[in-house]
Amino acid sequence: MTNLKLSVVFITYNHEPYIRQSLDGIFIQETDFEFEIVVGEDCSTDNTREILKEYNERYPGKMRLLFREKNLGRPTLNVYETAMEAKGEYLAFLEGDDYWTDPHKLQKQVDFLETHPEYMGTTCTFSLIGENGEPIENERITNLYSWSGDYTFADWQEAGPWPGQTAGNVCRNFFHNGRLDYTILYRAHDFIDDGVIFTFILLQGKIFRFDDVMVAHRYVEKSGGESWNSRKLKRNYMIEECDLKRKMMEWVEENAGLTEKGLSRADREFKTALSVFIKHPSPDTGKMFFPCMKYWLHLKFGKVRRRV
Repeated sequence: MTNLKLSVVFITYNHEPYIRQSLDGIFIQETDFEFEIVVGEDCSTDNTREILKEYNERYPGKMRLLFREKNLGRPTLNVYETAMEAKGEYLAFLEGDDYWTDPHKLQKQVDFLETHPEYMGTTCTFSLIGENGEPIENERITNLYSWSGDYTFADWQEAGPWPGQTAGNVCRNFFHNGRLDYTILYRAHDFIDDGVIFTFILLQGKIFRFDDVMVAHRYVEKSGGESWNSRKLKRNYMIEECDLKRKMMEWVEENAGLTEKGLSRADREFKTALSVFIKHPSPDTGKMFFPCMKYWLHLKFGKVRRRV
């Protein structure tokens, strides 16, 4: 494929009930540029793979199917390996249970990045839907993304609104630029990748958010479900999140240095981890808490690399 402007990094596992709608949202995109769909299919146990083969026959030359021989065990590793295969100048991210609702989404976001070289990425507003496509009202999630316009790394360190939802993200393809060690994407956590990817972007430039609603994000939280929101019901999410943030803080210090805002945020995160560990002490929580404590002591009394 010549003049490849964009790659869609499409991640899927056991998405049989949703994947047709997700793929249709890609193929309705109207663009004046070529784009590819790089599919990381992580050895699903349902008919996800068969549906992908069907669409591959229907749209020849548009999809590159990366069928894993066995489940990778870490969805974040699937994201990393799929993204590393992407050849486009820009990246768009999508998982098989979300979908795009605006046929001009990719064109709008790429046009913006083409004319604004000072930006590293873009996001957009999304609607929240349930398991069966029903609209959901959730102020906690809505407020998490309540910003408009520009978003910088300094904003990220404030631990306020999030930069965006994964399916709304279109950014420059940084994975092959050699500036950072991107393997932290799968080393930091087995499931959580969105905050890590936005950290990659914001360390290299700012993000612009479109107010247009261009994405439907499926939020499912039920016992036995496959989504992260379902799986975390059985996991100690608070301790895991503290551990993830500690790993990312160490990574940011090593790769870019920390600012005063970053140090203040680390102090808050440690206090949260301490509170959770006191309430739920166990060998498993201890494995994550004590590295947090060790790193907090380093930040308080060690030689910390500062960001210029």
